[in-house]
Amino acid sequence: MSYMRGDLLTKTRKLVKGLAKPAPAWLKAMEQAPPVVFPRTDGEIKKIELAEDVYVKKFFRKHPDSLYHDAVKISGFAPPPARVFAWRVLELKEQGVNEEDAMAVADMEYGAEKKAKKQAYKELKQIARREGKAPPPNPYPSAIKEIQAEEKKYVKDRFYNPKVLEIVNKMKADRQMFLQDRASASGDGQ
Repeated sequence: MSYMRGDLLTKTRKLVKGLAKPAPAWLKAMEQAPPVVFPRTDGEIKKIELAEDVYVKKFFRKHPDSLYHDAVKISGFAPPPARVFAWRVLELKEQGVNEEDAMAVADMEYGAEKKAKKQAYKELKQIARREGKAPPPNPYPSAIKEIQAEEKKYVKDRFYNPKVLEIVNKMKADRQMFLQDRASASGDGQ
């Protein structure tokens, strides 16, 4: 209803003025001290862009395998590699290095860090083997493997959870009934 547009104060004023409603006790006080009116948006929400976002996108173009690292890990404090790369590029640019060189340096540092992590895990496995212990879990797993590890319990759950098994059995029974009904309907029609 177009005649009822506006906030509570405007609507109530219109209803009281049109004698559709008696004036409430709070109307006079609200007219003297109206509530704050927030500016209306034009319907478009502006995207928040940070200075490093350009370099984050360039990083993902160059290293698409790291797209699966969470941009926001709620349980962790370490920023994702893309942000670290972008921050390093910005830091180097502030020091007067041109953009291409800054990106090359940050990329070399990222590659070196990645190699160092792999090498450290390789050495951990060798030490564990020498001591006759099981190798430790990879402290730097790929993001895809992390996601699979989180989902593993749910995948196994479908085979052992009694509620899930009950639903599966019910679906099988429904399917069997459907096939029997279809077979009997096609037999009657001939």
